[in-house]
Amino acid sequence: MRTEQQIQSKINELTLQKRSVESRLTPLPDGSPQREPLNAQLSRVEDMILMLEWVLDAPAGKYHA
Repeated sequence: MRTEQQIQSKINELTLQKRSVESRLTPLPDGSPQREPLNAQLSRVEDMILMLEWVLDAPAGKYHA
């Protein structure tokens, strides 16, 4: 099991990746063929961030225990 600090570090790393992808997307016109792979990459990075945030804030209670 990873420590909370390791998970937070990975979230920070992924956040930097997300910003990088967003900065590469910004100058591209809407119909550009480069937008599709960058949008897919952005979606994957956002999903990974959400999953790691869920791990940090895992629900507690009878239903989840």
